[in-house]
Amino acid sequence: MKKKLNLKKVSAAAFGLALALMIIGVNSINISAQTTDETAVADVLRQNAAAFEKNDLATMDKIWSNSESVTVFESGHANYGWLDYRNNHLAPEMKELKNTNYAFSDIKTKVSGNLAFATMNYTISGDADGKRFDGAGLATAVLEKNKKGQWQIVHWHSSAPRRQKSAPQN
Repeated sequence: MKKKLNLKKVSAAAFGLALALMIIGVNSINISAQTTDETAVADVLRQNAAAFEKNDLATMDKIWSNSESVTVFESGHANYGWLDYRNNHLAPEMKELKNTNYAFSDIKTKVSGNLAFATMNYTISGDADGKRFDGAGLATAVLEKNKKGQWQIVHWHSSAPRRQKSAPQN
């Protein structure tokens, strides 16, 4: 004996399945977009490190926001505006350094709309004033997606561990 197919139950099940697939599909799209943006943010930060190593201010001009709203806090010093940071801090520092190696590790990014922030570890080494130096520390960056859809750095804060005080000499 054949059972009759209950079209109402089949329709409800099909609708539920279609709804579930739509929700999963929409969430997959959002996750993919976020992952793409997070990757793009990390890439901009790596481009920043590579440009610093090469004394490449032209690239820095592209990946930093060229606005007065840029803020940079490094080693207890503040720069306000891209031109202040570029001309009074970055360019003189890059000119002074030779054989520079600058790298980020453990980059963690978070994107929300047109804003993103990232935290990372950094290492830096090179030659300055004829002497070799090595350093490391932590950094935080805030980036904003511009009207062209490109991520640009709008805030930077880095710090190095405090140096241990020398033991008093007797």
